[in-house]
Amino acid sequence: MSKRKDRARFLAQKEQNPDYTGFRGQGQSSGATTEAPLESITCSRCGRRRNVAAGVVLEHPDDYVCATCQEELDSEAEGASVPADEQPADEEAG
Repeated sequence: MSKRKDRARFLAQKEQNPDYTGFRGQGQSSGATTEAPLESITCSRCGRRRNVAAGVVLEHPDDYVCATCQEELDSEAEGASVPADEQPADEEAG
């Protein structure tokens, strides 16, 4: 959108709601929670750098596994564990 249209939309919103501060607002809103500071850590499985809470870096400095890799590990574990009723039955010696 053009700046003119953005400004017109903002003024229309402001007219309907005098407390409207815009999409991003001005500073933090009163209901916002303070977020934990983030630090970079490298995933031990895929090697990508991820921004995580500072506490996670302290807990897992060398063995951190990112959420994407963790989902892959979980799906692999689910695929490997087949319920007993779905496993092929051993043929009986007859």
